[in-house]
Amino acid sequence: MSRFASSLITRRSTLAGAAALFGATAAIAQPQPQPQPTQATNPDWLYVPTPHDVVDKMLELANVTKDDIVIDLGSGDGRIPIAAAKRFGCRARGVDINPIRIDEANANLKGSGVENLVSFVLGDVFEVPIADATVVTLYLFPHVLLKLRDRLKTELKPGTRIVSHEFMMGDWEPKVTERVRNARVHLWTL
Repeated sequence: MSRFASSLITRRSTLAGAAALFGATAAIAQPQPQPQPTQATNPDWLYVPTPHDVVDKMLELANVTKDDIVIDLGSGDGRIPIAAAKRFGCRARGVDINPIRIDEANANLKGSGVENLVSFVLGDVFEVPIADATVVTLYLFPHVLLKLRDRLKTELKPGTRIVSHEFMMGDWEPKVTERVRNARVHLWTL
């Protein structure tokens, strides 16, 4: 191979390498699309399960019977709807924005013996229908409860019981507040 041909090949290789390096650098330098937060990753929807003894107290305070329809907003692993149906034979529904929690709830429901009484809905607590509830259970942050108050007041029937684990709903005075170890359980009746 002549000196000229060897020089030409070296220049082409150098140019090709530079072009590849420039293309890779340009791709890195381009702003990458950032994932948009969803309610499932929003800290307003942090999942913290309600201890079983607190679940029992919530259902007891609400005076749940077999004729009730219990709706748990922010139902997580489904423990409240499943416990309500097992203990009282009532219908119950859980609502959660996180598909992982809904999958977990449905897995917990399998083999529970109350599959015909309980369902779980993937959805936003501000949008999923709740008008048929006679008992609503909640373990949501106070600022979320404040946003939810008007909806509860306008969509639920008089006599509906609302039970919250730990958090109050602004200036709404609970009918009853009881403690379970370090937790508080509040009851309101519309």
